[in-house]
Amino acid sequence: MKDIVLVIVAHPDDESLSMGGTIIKHINRGDDVFVISMTNGISARDNSNIKEVIQRKNSSIEAASILGFTWGECFDFNDNQMDVYPLLEIVKSIEKAKNKYCPTIVYTHSTADLNVDHRIITNAVLTAFRPQPNEKCREIRLFEIPSATDYGNYSITGTFIPNLFISLSEKQFELKIKALKAYKNELREYPHSRSLESIKFLAKLRGSQVGLNMAEAYEIIRKIDI
Repeated sequence: MKDIVLVIVAHPDDESLSMGGTIIKHINRGDDVFVISMTNGISARDNSNIKEVIQRKNSSIEAASILGFTWGECFDFNDNQMDVYPLLEIVKSIEKAKNKYCPTIVYTHSTADLNVDHRIITNAVLTAFRPQPNEKCREIRLFEIPSATDYGNYSITGTFIPNLFISLSEKQFELKIKALKAYKNELREYPHSRSLESIKFLAKLRGSQVGLNMAEAYEIIRKIDI
């Protein structure tokens, strides 16, 4: 059965970092994949300017072309300042996307992340997709972000405990890396966890935990089997 997949991220590049290979698998399966970003991912940085905003936008378009997904209507909340907004305002924005796309599977951030935007979006997604009669969404999956999920601490943010591992082929991982290179300004040098080498190590680690070569890992927090 064809799925409609909605990926809700804080910043453009989160989709490629977390689940670039999984997006390709959904597309190859014939699913529709829509991604919405809640911020431009730039405005919180010192000396950010319109040129950088445009560059990040162009990078996101290139990544979408590589992975095969469609950017939905994105929002313009202040980057790394989503804690200044009423949660209801964020929820209503997500509900707008929910009503437009009627997804059957939703992906979003883990609350175990250090990044405040990620944690707030997760809370807003859970509120927007709270159980209702005749709800079309039957599964919510949380993903991990290098240099965010790994920077959290269990005593403060909780812990990301994956229970779904999606196998990646070499070709799928290569396309994920190609999409990440579109966001070259967001990558870091090894041994930073957002370096290309570390991202491959993470895929190898997640795969080895379940007897696979490479994988992307998720925490399923709700699954409805009809």
